[in-house]
Amino acid sequence: MKLIQSVKRRMGNESDKSKGARPAAEPAPKAGAAAKAGPAAEASRARRAGGDDNPFGGMPTLREAPVTERPQLFQKKLQACSLVYDFNVNTQVKEKESKRQTLLEIVEYVNNTRNCFNEAMMQDVIAMVSSNIFRTLPPVHKNPNALFDNEEDEPPLEAAWPHLQIVYEFFLRFVVSNDVDPKIAKRFIDHTFMLKLLDLFDSEDPRERDYLKTILHRIYGKFMPLRSFIRKAIQNLFFKIIYESDTHNGIAELLEILGSIINGFALPVKEEHQVMLEKSLIPLHKVRTLNSFHQQLAYCMAQYAEKDPRLAPMILNGTLRLWPATNTPKEVLFLNEVEEILELTQPPEFVKVQDKLFRRISKCIMSPHFQVAERVLFLWNNDYIVKLINSNRQVLFPIVVGALYKNSKQHWNSTVHGLTYNVLKLLMEADPTLFDECSAKHRDSSSLEPAEDEERKKKWEKLAALYTEKTGKPAPQMPRLTT
Repeated sequence: MKLIQSVKRRMGNESDKSKGARPAAEPAPKAGAAAKAGPAAEASRARRAGGDDNPFGGMPTLREAPVTERPQLFQKKLQACSLVYDFNVNTQVKEKESKRQTLLEIVEYVNNTRNCFNEAMMQDVIAMVSSNIFRTLPPVHKNPNALFDNEEDEPPLEAAWPHLQIVYEFFLRFVVSNDVDPKIAKRFIDHTFMLKLLDLFDSEDPRERDYLKTILHRIYGKFMPLRSFIRKAIQNLFFKIIYESDTHNGIAELLEILGSIINGFALPVKEEHQVMLEKSLIPLHKVRTLNSFHQQLAYCMAQYAEKDPRLAPMILNGTLRLWPATNTPKEVLFLNEVEEILELTQPPEFVKVQDKLFRRISKCIMSPHFQVAERVLFLWNNDYIVKLINSNRQVLFPIVVGALYKNSKQHWNSTVHGLTYNVLKLLMEADPTLFDECSAKHRDSSSLEPAEDEERKKKWEKLAALYTEKTGKPAPQMPRLTT
């Protein structure tokens, strides 16, 4: 009862704000489960042909009807609710409100009635749900060249939400009901239905995506035969995002579901799950709008590394392969994820990636962007990572000491200077002898740099002279040498 009251309050508040409504009722989209709405669609067309503008007005409430007649009346109300109204114009307000009250009534009925979902009723339930939720989504209005979404912008909200919210609430009650036998319901919640449900995740309304996330998660848990198909369908959707569209509104919600699914994987992790990690999850790092779902993606990566530490090198190598070259905010996100994965990496796996990883870390140390340099130096605040570094210091100290010395002399940011000196102090205390050797090698290589620069300048001058002689054009300037 509390659930119905809360839904009524929410719907009452939102219906006051929502003044849209489509003039005429429109039939449900043609497809899969919606095609099973035959009886409901026929009834709706018959009512309209007979001139009855409000199909909900002639029916008594379920509470008033005799107990023996309630199942039949419940079925009639389901069929009537398959009628879809257009909320983009302000007409048929009375009919829309009648449908809203009827939807609230059937939600209350299924909450308070046992054994209300038999096989015949399931067909009408799926037909009604399909008629209302399966629709063509409006085009997404986003700037494809924007590196980050503007989180301050209000997302466009679905005009038909006063009806859709209750339909989703009803469908959720249906999915979790103990009266629903998955062996029977799977005939109606089939592959076509699931594909259409996944398509709705591209809705711009976050309220709808939140309901979809909960419903899909419940379906995955209850309908065992659909589990493999759902994982593959999500994977195929990610392929489309990675290689075709580059934008999608529901990536974060889908990754949140996957994070929970990954947490339940049995050990050892199956080959198909490792393929999903390698082929679809790791490549998501290159999507332009990574910031909108990175938290959920990083959680999936951490779940894989925690479930099977042997997968940590695959994750780290994939991250290094897709490392951003010019996008510093994205680089900070990558560094956050690297720290999280390193905390779950065992020493034998760390050795496999240490050289490649710390060459990238040394470049980040010397980054002119202070947030990148600051974030990478914070790695030395993590005791477990410091322990991994010290255990392999013969390999890692020579890689990072030179970058730290250059930072201490050349970096413009005072905070980065202070962090650099702290890290140098930690390395010195960990192994003074090795630190002195690395420092000496750095001084030797630094002393040779002027001679190397002069030699490089002479070679460029020769090439420039040959270029001018052959083309008659002035040669370009010598490019600046980057580290």
